[in-house]
Amino acid sequence: FGIATDENFVITTTNRKEITEDSFSELVQDGVTLYLLQSVDQTLLSATKERIDFLPHYDTLVKSGMYEYYASEGQNPLPFALAELVDNSLSATSRNTGIRSIQIKLLFDESQGKPAVAVIDNGRGMTSKRLNSWAVYRLSKFTRQGDFESDHSGYVRPLPVPRSLNSDISYFGVGGKQAVFFVGQSARMISKPADSQDVHELVLSKEDF
Repeated sequence: FGIATDENFVITTTNRKEITEDSFSELVQDGVTLYLLQSVDQTLLSATKERIDFLPHYDTLVKSGMYEYYASEGQNPLPFALAELVDNSLSATSRNTGIRSIQIKLLFDESQGKPAVAVIDNGRGMTSKRLNSWAVYRLSKFTRQGDFESDHSGYVRPLPVPRSLNSDISYFGVGGKQAVFFVGQSARMISKPADSQDVHELVLSKEDF
């Protein structure tokens, strides 16, 4: 660093906490930015940059759909939330060669757990990677790439028509996860790919967050 042998210096954090033998283990961690200064209160000669890593607060996911649903122009927003969930099943069954089966069940038997809305279909199922992709906030089914690519590759949004079995019924475009947390407190996805014996399960829970 070009420091003369008779020159004093200090090492500090960006909060100007001096690194000493006693504070080293507390202040020095992987990724932390440090300053090499002549004194703790030395004026910086130029602007500095610091790289930060963060995880969004869980409210980003849990509460992200609330505004769109509550601003539903006086309409009952619950059908729109259910439409988001059915939309996923429409996508999953879009390539079925036989019957497309989509069931919506309202479960109120608390002996089996808390009340729940269950959407069940006979679609092609999701691999573990696709299931992980579904869990990523704001990763739209229209923009997933590679192994995450959905049935919507090459999809062209139809002209404005009454909503029908075209997998384009979602009203607000806020996605299935936001719809889930508008209705309840957790999402459980259970999926078996058509060409595999494996069953994959994913749980997103406000309580776990």
